[in-house]
Amino acid sequence: MTGRNHRPVYYSRILQSANERRAETHPLTWRLNDDGSLVGLQDYLAKEGYRAVKTVLNEWSGQDVIAAMKEANVGGRGGAGFSAGLKWSLTLQGGDMPRGYLVCNADEMEPGTFKDRLLMEQQPHLLIEGMILAAYANNSKFGYIFLRGEYVESARVLDQALRQAREAGWLGDNIAGSGFDFDMVVHTGAGRYICGEETALINSLEGKRANPRAKPPFPGQSGAWGKPTVVNNVETLCNTPAILLYGSDWYQQLSGDRTDDGGSKLYGASGLVNRPGLWELPMGTTGEEILELAGGIRNNRTLKAWLPGGASTGFLLPQHLTIPLDFKNPGSEGSRLGTGLLTVVTEDQSMVSLMRNLEQFFARESCGWCTPCRDGLPWTVKLLQAIENGEGEEGDIEMLEKLAADCGPSLTFCAHAPGAAMPLETALRHFRAEFEQGISRPRGVAHADPIPVGSV
Repeated sequence: MTGRNHRPVYYSRILQSANERRAETHPLTWRLNDDGSLVGLQDYLAKEGYRAVKTVLNEWSGQDVIAAMKEANVGGRGGAGFSAGLKWSLTLQGGDMPRGYLVCNADEMEPGTFKDRLLMEQQPHLLIEGMILAAYANNSKFGYIFLRGEYVESARVLDQALRQAREAGWLGDNIAGSGFDFDMVVHTGAGRYICGEETALINSLEGKRANPRAKPPFPGQSGAWGKPTVVNNVETLCNTPAILLYGSDWYQQLSGDRTDDGGSKLYGASGLVNRPGLWELPMGTTGEEILELAGGIRNNRTLKAWLPGGASTGFLLPQHLTIPLDFKNPGSEGSRLGTGLLTVVTEDQSMVSLMRNLEQFFARESCGWCTPCRDGLPWTVKLLQAIENGEGEEGDIEMLEKLAADCGPSLTFCAHAPGAAMPLETALRHFRAEFEQGISRPRGVAHADPIPVGSV
């Protein structure tokens, strides 16, 4: 269940037929082919492709684009949920300011997440168009698609699409006769989860060690090579063309009365479900609806818990399946939307073993800059291993709670440690009895026979 594993290809499929997907309701996926084949340049152009670029670059100002994105209130789809329009409005631009950079965060290493891969491998021109529009809004001179190194097929498809767009005049000098110049390349990363944090990504892009930077200054003021830099997730950028074509009011209404957060979202499910995959659904769709689309739990197992958006979100229980999955509601139960891809846990899976597996991943992927993360996460793994083997001591659970609290928000330079702490905190809260089963002796007393606690 680690981010380095190659995920089965069938996971990265949109499990909705073309008859279910329409331009007015499915802005991200309506162009996709049912067989999962590539939507090439000609097919993309035949379905309103680059229409937004041609219109916006010739008729709108960059500030007009930013205003539309702010009104649409597009929360970042990479997991943080920060408003894309607000981020763009904070970038230093105009006047004597140097033109900066636009960076697409395609380093999709969140365990249980595979949505950006679908967009890049099957519909690369949507991402390219979204980046052109974002670059225009932010007066960026060059763009980078910072891609997870293991996504070899994504790199091949994107490189091909970039060549096509360049040859057709959608990239380079004087795009669509507008006078705006912009180009971009694919930059493959070396495979580090920490590069999901935007300043660590920028350091890696510059050829440095992928450590987060102290803020301020923020990337919008001083990012890549000291220039104003905007970093957005693949799915976030892919929303841009439709918003600028159809308007922010239309985008807000896509979610209906489910939530105050507008738009659609690529939701998905993995783990022990019958139909793992992806669906583009209104923002605020519930976990119950997604599990129903996924065909329920495999082999009639019973649901024990679920992660709503990757390994760095908090565990929710079956009774939480009716919560709208948006940027607000999961927080009331100690979790968050994250990437919006559900991972199910069944009754026959050990929560202790599952947490040991997750914390091993987070400990390995720590950049080592902050003490709570660098030292606390390996310590957490050792305690969980002892409990898993039935060799835990009294006080170990309390120590796990303390370590998780020390990794909380605002106590480290980035969100890696809080992301590691959230599933641990909620697992201890909801399934403490399972951890207690692994406590075999008082502290300081020699161990006798191990107490098995099951396995994942």
